Amino acid sequence: MKHLKTYTIPFVGLKQGEHDFEYTINDAFFEHFEYDDFNSINIDLKIVLNKMSTLMEFYFDAQGSINVNCDITNEPYDQPIDATYKLVVKFGQEFNDEVEDILILPYGEYEVNIAHYIYELIVLAMPAKRIHPGVEDGTLKSDILDKLEELSIKSNEEQDKNSPEQKEIDPRWDKLKDFLTDNK
Repeated sequence: MKHLKTYTIPFVGLKQGEHDFEYTINDAFFEHFEYDDFNSINIDLKIVLNKMSTLMEFYFDAQGSINVNCDITNEPYDQPIDATYKLVVKFGQEFNDEVEDILILPYGEYEVNIAHYIYELIVLAMPAKRIHPGVEDGTLKSDILDKLEELSIKSNEEQDKNSPEQKEIDPRWDKLKDFLTDNK
């Protein structure tokens, strides 16, 4: 819990207006949440707290990279992250965080811990399918990709060229192929 104390912002002594906070998020942050989908992480997080008389607004801006394994090849690569999030903190009778972007703190609270919001911002900023950039542009050379290519189902045209049975087709069957295309 000491580690998360860093992400507790005491707002009671702050004047109204904007206040800036900066954090560097690394592997140690995610160890507390027991989240191990990332190989390594290096994110610069800037938080602007806009304190008003009746509420507070937190603006999160995360930029950096996360080293993860590709879902296709399992090769590690750096996934760039650029994410923003806005959190509104209001005051009420009791604690309530049921609404996604609104946190209600009980009257008399003097600090707020934003660690969980940082965690969610970064995890949700990751794409659902993690694909190495080398897979998309064809520059990645990998044993796994070679094996997938070898085992992939060839298209019908490639099979037609290589198949000996296709060369000995009765010409009457070729006439039936004319019905497959619409000549309107």
